[in-house]
Amino acid sequence: MTVRRWAAVPVLAVLLAGCGIRATEVPTDFGPAPSRVQCSLAEPDVSKQAARGLPVQVFLLCRSSLVTVDREVPVPDGAAGSERRVLVAQGLLDELAATPSAAEKEAGYTTDVRGGMTVDAPRSGDPDDALRLSTRPEDLTSYALAQIVCTFSDSAAAEGDGSVILGGPDAESPQRYECTDEVRSRPGTEAPPSAGVTDG
Repeated sequence: MTVRRWAAVPVLAVLLAGCGIRATEVPTDFGPAPSRVQCSLAEPDVSKQAARGLPVQVFLLCRSSLVTVDREVPVPDGAAGSERRVLVAQGLLDELAATPSAAEKEAGYTTDVRGGMTVDAPRSGDPDDALRLSTRPEDLTSYALAQIVCTFSDSAAAEGDGSVILGGPDAESPQRYECTDEVRSRPGTEAPPSAGVTDG
């Protein structure tokens, strides 16, 4: 009986191997490993912070979500009130429209904000902290609007309460837009919540 028991061992080993139980062989044909630098910069990108100015953060896109990067925007000494908000907003808008650096591109960063857009001060009847864009907010892509709303609302261009009042070049009243966690996570499908505002 002992002889039969030992004779069965090689047969059992073959059966186990045939069932895929051997764990010593690892498949290697699943393609390259995913990049570990996706949506993450190893070091601050000094190429985008060369000019001296006001330190700010702007929201770029990466893997369909919003991520912050450091920038600096020029603000003349002595600028205050509405003038300063407009200058900061224009600087932020220019940074959002700029092509990401080589390091940011490698990490997967992109932007949906197009160049040439401008920011104006509030009109008569607008709230004092309103900003007028040369493009109607509703005409922007969902990604671009989310980038602008979240960047402005988290800066000196707004009141710092997580929202910003935006209008377009037409006569329509501006709206208050909010940057929420859902917007930052899914800017392509979650539009910034908006509501009318009281005239200032």
